[in-house]
Amino acid sequence: MNSFNPEALISRLQSMPLVLSAITSKLAHADAAWKPAPEHWSILEVCCHLLDEERDDFPARLRLTLANPDATWPPLNLDQAAEKRQYLTWNLSNTISSYTLERESNVSWLRSLLSPLARTDWERAHHHNVHGRFSARDLITAWTAHDALHLRQIAKRLHQLAARDGGDAARIEYAGDW
Repeated sequence: MNSFNPEALISRLQSMPLVLSAITSKLAHADAAWKPAPEHWSILEVCCHLLDEERDDFPARLRLTLANPDATWPPLNLDQAAEKRQYLTWNLSNTISSYTLERESNVSWLRSLLSPLARTDWERAHHHNVHGRFSARDLITAWTAHDALHLRQIAKRLHQLAARDGGDAARIEYAGDW
């Protein structure tokens, strides 16, 4: 049986800005904003979403759960956020920089929770109207998993960009199955 390892989760959260910067730093705006279909998000939109999540979702809800688990979580209005917030007009480099600053601040706070003096109760839980009992442990784990899901999404867009840029006659199966 695996035991809860907040240090490992925080370390992964800490590495995300470096990973995100490394895989996006050389993308032209047109490539970052490219979507394989209108209903899919571009790499730029994913990065904007990550910044919004860093400001409004996981850290805010984790703080509230630890401080007052009975309090109502603030609503998230992520439906059509890409369009409403005009993500495609954002500058990718500035978005990654802002995301990095937010994440660094959040990681510092998370590390403070590991202090024996903090006496963090990772089992404190909020009752979510959809997910039921949702503990602080669940939140930090979901936050880390959320990063991984969006890295997968970005990797898929990079794969699709390679196929696009290879042209109609290019064969990419040699790269391996997606």
